[in-house]
Amino acid sequence: MYILGISCYYHDAAACLLKDGELIAAAAEERFSRKKHDSGFPKRAIDFCLEEAGITSNELDYAVFYEKPLLKFERILMSTLGMYPQAIEVFRESMITWFNEKLWIKSELLDKLKLSSDKLLFTEHHMSHAASAFFASPYEEAAVLTIDGVGEWTTATVGHAAGSFDGTVENKIQLHNEVRFPHSLGLLYSAFTAYLGFEVNEGEYKVMGMAPFGEPRYLDKVYQTFDLGNDGSLRLNMDYFSFHHSARRTYNRKFVDLFGPERNKESEFFTSMTHPDRAEDAARENERFADIAASIQVATEETIIRMARYAHESTGSKRLVMAGGVALNSVANGRILDETPFEEMYIQPEAGDAGGALGAALYVYHVLLGKPRKFVMENVYYGKSYEENQIRGFLDAEGIPYTYVEDDDILLNRTVETMVGGGVVGWFQGRFEWGPRALGHRSILADPRRAEMKEIVNLKIKFREPFRPFAPVVTEERAPEFFDMGKYEGQESPRFMLVVRPILEEKRSMIPAVTHVNGGGRLQSVRRSDNPWYYGLIEKFGQATGVPVLLNTSFNLRGEPIVTTPQNAFSTFHKGALELLVMDRFMIYKDQIKG
Repeated sequence: MYILGISCYYHDAAACLLKDGELIAAAAEERFSRKKHDSGFPKRAIDFCLEEAGITSNELDYAVFYEKPLLKFERILMSTLGMYPQAIEVFRESMITWFNEKLWIKSELLDKLKLSSDKLLFTEHHMSHAASAFFASPYEEAAVLTIDGVGEWTTATVGHAAGSFDGTVENKIQLHNEVRFPHSLGLLYSAFTAYLGFEVNEGEYKVMGMAPFGEPRYLDKVYQTFDLGNDGSLRLNMDYFSFHHSARRTYNRKFVDLFGPERNKESEFFTSMTHPDRAEDAARENERFADIAASIQVATEETIIRMARYAHESTGSKRLVMAGGVALNSVANGRILDETPFEEMYIQPEAGDAGGALGAALYVYHVLLGKPRKFVMENVYYGKSYEENQIRGFLDAEGIPYTYVEDDDILLNRTVETMVGGGVVGWFQGRFEWGPRALGHRSILADPRRAEMKEIVNLKIKFREPFRPFAPVVTEERAPEFFDMGKYEGQESPRFMLVVRPILEEKRSMIPAVTHVNGGGRLQSVRRSDNPWYYGLIEKFGQATGVPVLLNTSFNLRGEPIVTTPQNAFSTFHKGALELLVMDRFMIYKDQIKG
């Protein structure tokens, strides 16, 4: 049985394919279109999934859309009419978009996939999130927490899920509490993202990266913008926001009066902490922005912790599963097991809207069709791979000199030598990752012992803001030697780079390039069984240096999706200050390339 899951038309379009309940392919459309956060119909992603399975759309048993468009249309219609005449602009733009495209999604899907109407299904947005988290997890029962900007009406849910792998316990998900639009933790965080000069739905993680440079001195003012219940429910004070009636602005003049002038998105960010020699007005103003970032981050963490505590209290479960875009807040995630009674936690690695495609397919298979569970997402390598002859063909056609290395040890040792010598490596292997994190198949890697690597990779390779942190990647067995793992030791979330953990104080000076200013790191722990070459590379670097940790960041330039093809990889390698590109067994050195 083949079930295709689809998400699109809002942001981060994606497709995935289940075969008899097992995920066999999954990809965001941006990886193929090269348009970051591509929201359009995911034709290329769908084509890839079908090609991976060796089938045509006629052989699909079902296609499932990750939300219910008419419910979303109802919310937009009702909320904009309720704000008339303030919302006239957003009403006009929304109606044009809906009547041109989104309102006809059912007929479009049927037409493009050549399906009969009985094969096309729709699930609710937050149910898709919940199913993506639980049915990809190894748990047979768990509390469920979903948090994002907004689905149809819902912005957050708390519930419980159950379903055994032997089929003795019925598969079911019950979402018993919800927060509804316009009250939304995700939209609250996005308003501060825009205020701090970053793109909404793109720059939230930059706010998270900016926060450790400040102190939460504006926390009281942040709490003036919303009320927080003991169960984590929240109600925004809509006097400060405009996202519910404006197509251009998420916050209003009263918000600016409360926090002061907003940050110019083109301005350089530096503080007296990052540049002690530049104690000037701009540094002090940046410190105000960092303090505001710290304040909304702390408020967000406290809200998530309260939601999680309520989820435990209302379900009694020892396990928690999470999804929704806010579940990518790795700093908050790193506090949950420390500060709640939960003992285990699983976060679906593509937690945002793209992951809804997976949840929709899993919900249909396990709940609507009642099929038994057998799938656990233990790694994220579900994207497209490129065969040796495809890589060789590209390199030969372009006249790019390379060395082909058959021996694993020689290839890994040469890669380690480059990093130990101060070179930065582009690492391109196998199927690309499902989700926003580069987890060892499309990564840029460097020596974390060199403090200068943070600036080199940010400014000369990624061409992005210098304050942005990098992730440490470590073999799972040795993670406790460098990180305070607590209850996260041996769990899935650190494998997906979804939690920030404190780096042990005595180790911080050993890995300065991946130690953030607050002493933490958004680590990735690696098992040999999940990625033998990646594990072997970290292991050999540890043998050479005594430090089994690498600096890892996504293989892309600023504003571009993570690389997909050998052509993408070489282009990024050629433009940035990388010394070595390793594609499968092909090693390309920058100093051997002319021009």
